[in-house]
This record gives sequence, structure tokens and C-alpha cells, in this order.
Amino acid sequence: MGTPELAAHILERLIAESGETFLVVGVVTRPDQPRGRGQKPQQSEVAAIAEKYRLATLKPSKIRTPEFLAQIKAFEPDLLVVAAYGRILPNDLLAASRIMPINVHASLLPRHRGASPIEGTILSGDRETGVTIMRVVEKMDAGAMIHRRAIPIADDETTGSLKRKLAELGADALLEALEMFQTGSVVETPQDESLATYTKIISKADATIDWSKPAAEIERTIRAYDPWPVARTALGGSDLMIYRARVVESDDGAPGSIVSIGANPIVRCGADGLELLEVQSPGRKRMRAGDWARGRRLAAGDRLGS
Repeated sequence: MGTPELAAHILERLIAESGETFLVVGVVTRPDQPRGRGQKPQQSEVAAIAEKYRLATLKPSKIRTPEFLAQIKAFEPDLLVVAAYGRILPNDLLAASRIMPINVHASLLPRHRGASPIEGTILSGDRETGVTIMRVVEKMDAGAMIHRRAIPIADDETTGSLKRKLAELGADALLEALEMFQTGSVVETPQDESLATYTKIISKADATIDWSKPAAEIERTIRAYDPWPVARTALGGSDLMIYRARVVESDDGAPGSIVSIGANPIVRCGADGLELLEVQSPGRKRMRAGDWARGRRLAAGDRLGS
């Protein structure tokens, strides 16, 4: 049960490893959604993989119905495997698996429960992250942990780059957990609720930069919202999207003001400054921030943000 690219990679790894010890008997994903300029309905990344391997696929718009429960039970599943499905599953559905419903969560639980654990990890400035295989319960990411794998976070890590790493790590961890089920070595470890933190669904509004915040926090925001929704600021009545930046020492000017141009523009923040490295104007390609600033004829004292 899953929807986006991360879940699709895990599904494809499962299919590649299936055979003598386990078998993927069915797939559940979100209904087709309008996408792109034409807003034509397109299937999810998971649905595309399921179609490629001709797997039985369900795309329910509602999951709390007798009809959907009957469809799940018809698969006679030993395990329900959930990865970024995006819905809290009801207890009667969780009970449909003979052994256990399990989830591949892209954080080291109990830290960063919820819808955007990868973005939350970068925003928080964590030095490591990973994946947790845990029992699914009818409470967001609160079930007992079965298996965890950790990796360090690079200084220039973006959500896009980290998501690719965690998709691979998640597939590895899931296969290791399946082996634990086969050998009877599964041990469930309850989560420490006092350590739990939560993330929310990301919206485009979250990506608007508040220049009164410290430069280090803004720099993490830029990496957390790459590739979507992309950190942005106002300039001349339109958005300027920022893809890469570097924290530098600065104590001049008001937050949002350009304090110097040089090789790249430096913007004053609530604490320190931010050297813009790569930006994109509406309708243009991504480019070096210094070239963009010279093309716009920006000067020290010009202001970003509203």
C-alpha cells in the first residue's frame, strides 16, 4: 500500500526479490489524480510499477467501506506492507493481515512522525536519519518498532537526494524485516512517546522565506523544499525561487536586504547572512545567483521579501 516514488521503488525491489520465500499478491494506491498543465488524470508511481508487472491493483477513493475491506481480505494477505500511502488505516483493515500490518517510515521513530518526515529531518538540522519498520496501528506512526536502519545526512542534502537514499535503505530494511518474520526472530520495541515529534503536510505557502529568521534556518528550508515546493521570496512583484545558498557572517542591514553583490549576492538575515548560489526567476532556467543579480542590475540595499 503506497503512492509516491519512494513507495514505488520499494515495491519494485519487493517484486525483484519475491519468489520462493514471499510473493506480492496485490497493490493498493491512491486513485488517479489530475497532473500537469492539462490536468489530465495520471496514475501514481506505485500504480505504474504495478501495471508494469501486471499486479492486481486497487485504487479506492474511500478505505473505510465494507467493499474495500472485502477486497483486501480476498487477497488473504499474511502481511500488509505500507509505504507512504498517506492515510490512517482503520483497525478492521489492519486486522485483515494474518500476521501483521507493517509500515516503512522514512525517519528514525519516534522522531518525525507524520506526512513529511524527510523534510522535517532537514528542517530540524538532524545529523542522521534512516528508516523504521514498525507495526501499523490506528494512530499516526505510533506502533511498535521492528527494525531500524540509520544513515548520516550530508551538509548539502536536499529532500530530493535524501528521498532517493531512503527509498533504497527502506527497501533493504523491509527485506531484512521479512527475513525476521520468516525466521521467527521479530522483536517489537514500543516507541518512547516522550520523544515523539510530528511533521505536517507541506504546502506551497510554507516555502515563503522569512528573512527575519537566522541564516542557518533559512538555508535548511531551501534544502528541505527542493525539489518541491521550492523556497521562494518576493522581488519586484514576482517570486524568486532559491535552490542553493550558503551561510556567511554578516551583521549589516535589515533582514531581506542585499548587503553586497560580489561573486554572488549576500542577503542579510535575522542572524548572519545568506550567500545565494543558485536561483530561478519565473519562466527562466535555474542559474548562478551572481549572473542573475548582474542581469537584474541589483545593488546593495535592494530588498527581498514583502
